[in-house]
Amino acid sequence: MAFNNKRDIEVRIRGCCCYVKYFYIIETMKTAIKILLCLSITAICLTQVFCSAATQSELQDAINKKNQELQQVSSQIEATQQQIEGTQSKGTSLKKEITSIDKQVSQLNLNIKSSELTIDKLNLEIDSLEYDITDTGEKVISKKEAIAEILRQLQQNGEETPLTVFLRNDKLTDSFFEIQGLKDLNKNLALEVSELKIFEIQLNSALEMTTNKQQKVKSENQTLKNKKSINDDLKKSKQVILQQTKNQETIYQKQLSELEKQQQAIADEIGKFEEELRSAFDVNLLPTKRPGVFEWPINLVKDGGIGKISQKYGETAYSYLYKGKPHNGLDIAAPIATPVYAAADGIVTAVDNNDQSSYRKYQYGKYILIKHDNNLITLYAHLSIQVVSKGAPVKRGDLIGYSGNTGFTTGPHLHFGVYWAPSIIMKSISPAKGLVPVGVTIDPQDYL
Repeated sequence: MAFNNKRDIEVRIRGCCCYVKYFYIIETMKTAIKILLCLSITAICLTQVFCSAATQSELQDAINKKNQELQQVSSQIEATQQQIEGTQSKGTSLKKEITSIDKQVSQLNLNIKSSELTIDKLNLEIDSLEYDITDTGEKVISKKEAIAEILRQLQQNGEETPLTVFLRNDKLTDSFFEIQGLKDLNKNLALEVSELKIFEIQLNSALEMTTNKQQKVKSENQTLKNKKSINDDLKKSKQVILQQTKNQETIYQKQLSELEKQQQAIADEIGKFEEELRSAFDVNLLPTKRPGVFEWPINLVKDGGIGKISQKYGETAYSYLYKGKPHNGLDIAAPIATPVYAAADGIVTAVDNNDQSSYRKYQYGKYILIKHDNNLITLYAHLSIQVVSKGAPVKRGDLIGYSGNTGFTTGPHLHFGVYWAPSIIMKSISPAKGLVPVGVTIDPQDYL
């Protein structure tokens, strides 16, 4: 009778304790070992990474301080931009020209400071992330040790079934508690493995964020270098103007008048060609108008950026530059050295400069053309620096240059144009240097 009771108990135990089956334990062990192999080397290395003397709280305070300084500098840049825009009028004089350059230099110095603060802030954030990496690494090591201990205990009992445990013990209570212990070990193993997976996600996230911030530091360092180069060019242009005009208003006005006549002749020739091309063009060939085909090459203020639309495409009221004629692009006012990004994937088909010198400035100045798969070409003109080369592939949002004041302008801005690609003709129009793009132009806002 007692034997039958034992069998009944053994059957009931086997029915409710199937979790200790050999294949289940092996699969759980495989999962744990796989994670341990992936993380053990990383965790051991990462615990040795962080050696900063600053505490995480001190780092956060420093990051907050850099944010406040960046906000102050941004406000100063905006105030200077308003002053620069206030000098952009038809009434041009040598004094105004020099004052405008001085303000642009001052603004660039603020931009340089902004880049330096951004780099400092990013490095502080990387240091702060190292605390998270170290803390998570220590948790990984702790979990590894806990799992290793459970695996050792499971390995010792791995070949036993509820029946062999039951037969090995004299008392039913001993058998029950031993089997319950195996159940608890298995539960603990699953829990430890689950938590280890969470730590793996946290560790990978912290590492990815660190890598991204390191890339941003690298990019911002290059931007800082470019801003300093642009600033040097601005200072040189001031010296060239003073030398060519001998600091005399009459000489300046005479040269300016000649420059305006030459530029008007260039604009008239381009306008004539573009009008002829438009008259023979079938608008049905164009891609369907819809927003999002292109992204803004400079983010606008309303989207959290710094750009402002200063002149739309098409018919214009009388202006100093267009003489009431249609405008063949979209002007986005922005401080010199504002990053300019590719509006869509494409291939760079031209990188050129129409200026004869820092004073003899014609048409588009430094510009870039990018051809896209939809048979449209985008133009980015009046740049201070181009950072791509002809023939290079670019992705949507890639940095291609920085806004500037090259070419025939009244102030810093980006001229963004869109053309029907098959219509583009690259022409040499004296006295402008290089080649000037001419073609069927389209309203960029139809595709932005």
